[in-house]
Amino acid sequence: MTRTRCDRTPAWAALESAYQKEGHAFDVRTAFATDAGRFEMFSQQAPHVFADLSKNRIDANTQALLFELARQTGVEQHRDAMFAGEAINHTEQRPVMHWLLRNPALDHTELAKEAPENIALELSKVHTTLDAMLAYAETVRADVQITDVVNIGIGGSDLGPQMAVLALNEFAVPGKRFHFVSNVDGHELAAVLKHLKPESTLFLIASKTFTTIETMTNGLSAKRWFEAHGGTDIARHFAALTTNVPAANAFGISTTFGFWDWVGGRYSLWSAIGLPLAISIGADDFREFLAGAHAMDEHFKTAPLERNLPVRLALLDVWYRNFHGFTSRSIAPYHSALRRLPAYLQQLEMESNGKRVDAKGETLPFATSPVLWGEPGTNGQHAYFQMLHQGTDVVPLEFVAVKKPMHTLENHHELLLANVLAQAQALMVGKEDAGGHKHFTGNRPSTFLLLDELTPASLGALIALQEHRVFTSGAVWGINSFDQWGVELGKVLARDVEARLLKGDVNGLDGSTAGLLQKLRAS
Repeated sequence: MTRTRCDRTPAWAALESAYQKEGHAFDVRTAFATDAGRFEMFSQQAPHVFADLSKNRIDANTQALLFELARQTGVEQHRDAMFAGEAINHTEQRPVMHWLLRNPALDHTELAKEAPENIALELSKVHTTLDAMLAYAETVRADVQITDVVNIGIGGSDLGPQMAVLALNEFAVPGKRFHFVSNVDGHELAAVLKHLKPESTLFLIASKTFTTIETMTNGLSAKRWFEAHGGTDIARHFAALTTNVPAANAFGISTTFGFWDWVGGRYSLWSAIGLPLAISIGADDFREFLAGAHAMDEHFKTAPLERNLPVRLALLDVWYRNFHGFTSRSIAPYHSALRRLPAYLQQLEMESNGKRVDAKGETLPFATSPVLWGEPGTNGQHAYFQMLHQGTDVVPLEFVAVKKPMHTLENHHELLLANVLAQAQALMVGKEDAGGHKHFTGNRPSTFLLLDELTPASLGALIALQEHRVFTSGAVWGINSFDQWGVELGKVLARDVEARLLKGDVNGLDGSTAGLLQKLRAS
């Protein structure tokens, strides 16, 4: 498939013109005052997620041009190629099929009608592994001796399951605690181990290759701790989420669950990497989690661009990044259980779209991924919201709210919802003050995502929404959103530096690295 990069399309030039004429001075307050139907035009329901985009600096003409940009850059064709199992991750010659992990099982008749042969074969493997993983999860859930589950991974093998286990804590099995260790800094693992007993702990080593240096360092230290404290049955107390079964066996692990090269790390929560979540919420709810994501997949695959929520969010991101020049976006989930959502989305977007060359390797003349950052509300209101309201930079804010609470405490949820509504309102309307210090410029953009309840299905839909949003903006920019070569260089250099630290060898190093290395070795 031939892709046309966004800056080489007629729609891009039209958007530049629209920004210069009206977009740069667009005021959301005026737009609401002159258009009684603005909320309806710029909001929509998608599976499990309602979105209000009406407080953003966008009008019908700009939105129409953005939809045309999506068409001219081949977003629909690129999407269809992904769902057809084509190798759209061309730098690694791999298809991108994390969506298949949440696809329902089909019988042979349905497979023959609906799925290409290669996808049918992969789907069969997916469900064989899923069934085995969920059966194991149920066994662990029923094992009253196991009170602590420790997931040892990093990146997508940590951020996804950690975020989801916290988010769905209300659905968690009683009597078990979940711990997540990712940092190679031994303080993190040591802090977890001091509260554990070998006989009541299950360690999950999550590494596709079983060679990831941080994960294997932590895994080996956990094994040494286990044996030093009287643990005798590695096979019972360790399991591996990996494709390198021989290496896991050599470690002493006999229980393994694998996944495939077409699953990127930051998209792997739906695979065996989701085992901690499956143990926490159980097989039925894990299947609901997958079903919610699949519903969003179907929406993304079939809804017209004009009513396709991932597409609408992505095009707004492009409008802000490339025309308004906004360099970051803040995420504010107004639900404490979603407190790790910003960290999860950081990897999803910045590792996917933090690229400076297009799919052909040509240097891009425009910006790509914004910086993502955030904290849960209302905590953020007492930290960085000052800058959002009165700072010199305009930072689009994305609120995530949940209509119904899981607790029964009086007044709390009403106050929480009042705060999220008021913050969105205050960013938009601002406040005049002649003295200046209490002046709020207003016209600060925000998006509002609303779930009825925080359930396995709604969380699955919310995550899949964000995945497809990142896919779409990457497709518009003409980049490969599915490799991550930028992760490699520092890791390669670290192996050399580690050896130098042990020996004190600074030969050939730059002056700064050499000086710091000597400082670290000094007694």
